[in-house]
Amino acid sequence: MDLFALETFVAVAQERSFSRAALRLRRTQPAVSQTIAKLEAELGESLFERSARDGSLTDAGEVLRDYAHKLLNLRQEAADALGDLRSLHRGRLNLAANEYTCLSLLPVLDRFCRAHPLIKVAVQRSLASRIPDELLAHGVELGIISFRPDDPALESIVIFRDELAFVVNPQHSLASAESVSIRQLDGEHFVAHNVASPQRAKVLEAFQRHKTNLRIDVELPSLEAVRRFVEQGNGVALVPALTVERELASGALVRVPVRELRMERKLRLVYRKNAALSHAAMSFLQQVESYAAGSDNTYCYEVEKPGKLR
Repeated sequence: MDLFALETFVAVAQERSFSRAALRLRRTQPAVSQTIAKLEAELGESLFERSARDGSLTDAGEVLRDYAHKLLNLRQEAADALGDLRSLHRGRLNLAANEYTCLSLLPVLDRFCRAHPLIKVAVQRSLASRIPDELLAHGVELGIISFRPDDPALESIVIFRDELAFVVNPQHSLASAESVSIRQLDGEHFVAHNVASPQRAKVLEAFQRHKTNLRIDVELPSLEAVRRFVEQGNGVALVPALTVERELASGALVRVPVRELRMERKLRLVYRKNAALSHAAMSFLQQVESYAAGSDNTYCYEVEKPGKLR
């Protein structure tokens, strides 16, 4: 019992005539009669009173008519829902990010939500190291991470360039320095984020290479806590510049360049290669590309080609 057969049945029931139903459906009368006969054989029931000239329905026909209307209405609802997805009048955008990388998305999310207010946006907080697996498990459609994934099943686009920033309280003795060397940081009381990352490994390696002691006295569970603790005058910190933009602008923190610690950090949007992305996800990628084209060098849209990892 397919929808085409039900559509033919409803037309005959409404027109009360096989010939008029054929005209409505733009088919021949024998084709309509054959479709109804096949439907009756499949159901094992007669649907029309053949002896009646007005095309009256049998009891089985009356029962089927109600269900046929419901099924045909559901088909139209499904078509309308798919149309809404294409026109972005409904849908959901699922992303995964961590505390830091989520900040880079905010300007683009603001533009996306204003353009498509009926799309529900859900940003799932995840450890960066777990996001590639979540993408491959179809837990989310898009992820944002600070390293290039090594799984060939994932595609990555560089969307943001950030730097590592050495920050201190305005009253700190180094706050007035134009720049410092890494050896001047020997013995400073560092406050650090307690989540391991490739960037942290690079910092440790840089201090070892310059034979400088990196003294980490306090480790906190979030970058916000690190910022606030240093702002209160408790030690110094190395944090992504993106995370302290407001504090630097207000003067609550001071950034002091460290000559040997100029580390660029690229943030990437990642998704499953060859995936059939939702209309919402495709639109979001277009928003990112458009935003990057109209901004400074901080935002970009660079699809990374397969090859040697950077």
